[in-house]
Amino acid sequence: MDVETRIKRYFSKTVAEEIRDDDDIFELGVVNSLFAIQLVVFVENEFSITVERVELDINNFCSIAALTGYVRGKLGSAADLELQDEHPD
Repeated sequence: MDVETRIKRYFSKTVAEEIRDDDDIFELGVVNSLFAIQLVVFVENEFSITVERVELDINNFCSIAALTGYVRGKLGSAADLELQDEHPD
């Protein structure tokens, strides 16, 4: 399962409203500060990465598209292929 699919699955389980890829989740008010912390923890655990303090920029976490780009950047260009091997559907 690729990065985007895993992030979308998380959102579908934790947010009551349907979120499109480019929806700003903070601007829409569908999440709060506690969810923001939970989102960071999810990303770290799900993708085995560390979110550095300087990366705690709202622009990295404000939408599914932004978060997908952030995670892919942290993992490198082969990320989706490796993740598919680790977590087959």
